[in-house]
Amino acid sequence: MPLENARRRYKRGRWNIQKTLLAAAVIATASTGVMLLVINKDHSLRTYKNLTRLWNNGAYSEVYSESGKLLENKPLDFFLLSMRGYAAYYMAMAQINAQDIQKYADECIASLRKALLNKRGERSGRICYVLGKAYFLKGRDYANLSIKYLENALLFSYRAEDIPEYLGLVYAEIHEYWKSIAAFSEALIPADGETAPSDTLLLAIARSYMELNEDDGARAYLLQCLEVSRDFSVITTARLLLGRILMKKGDVAGAEQQFLSILKEGGEQADAHYELGVLYAGRGDTIKARAEWRKALRLDPAYASAIARLSM
Repeated sequence: MPLENARRRYKRGRWNIQKTLLAAAVIATASTGVMLLVINKDHSLRTYKNLTRLWNNGAYSEVYSESGKLLENKPLDFFLLSMRGYAAYYMAMAQINAQDIQKYADECIASLRKALLNKRGERSGRICYVLGKAYFLKGRDYANLSIKYLENALLFSYRAEDIPEYLGLVYAEIHEYWKSIAAFSEALIPADGETAPSDTLLLAIARSYMELNEDDGARAYLLQCLEVSRDFSVITTARLLLGRILMKKGDVAGAEQQFLSILKEGGEQADAHYELGVLYAGRGDTIKARAEWRKALRLDPAYASAIARLSM
């Protein structure tokens, strides 16, 4: 499954915890801002309280808009920059269109980078944390910046339980798979000592092991993923990867079972038909193989690998 799809699914899977962590971050920022206000700043106090109220009500679009207006008169205000940046991150997370995601991610980064220039923000772990995740949204070209700010968040003693998972994903994106596995392994240890690892985390670890040709490690995590997942897209990907590993090891029957299970559990699926075609071709059954590739092409007319096989 392409990394962009994995990123979108991962993003949805982490939404609730991000909401909790960012809400706590904003409340803490608001509290700090309020304590530093003096009596003759009643108007600013009311403004900050109003923004905090909007945030707590989940009105992120209004926070984004209002903080932007207020920054026109107070462009370096730490509290307003922080609120604008956090709200922009939420707006980015809520988008479907890639262009809109980039627009809000850029605004998040611009606001929070300015906030870091403030003495109150220069060593803010929570700002670095959100910056690291905003750069993650921008893709592989910004992976090093994502790593920099996520690691700075840890350096400044900010703890969020999804930081190791994000670091694992970013390291995988730049092909530093051992670092990816190390970060993911840390993420496997839940903060409460009881929560089971997510299916997306287990799948991500398996992918990194496969990139290192460590098939036994990948197989173990794929099997664990299949045990805990209830998400058909995750199950499909895990079965496809497991089937490829089994084929590579010569367990053709086991591989065939994985591909057929995909079709049985979720209906027609182009990748499953394609892999079955590869499997049958390896057995020397060309007719059956080409039939599977035609099924894959019928489901996805742009399936390049199936087109190439049928052209041979």
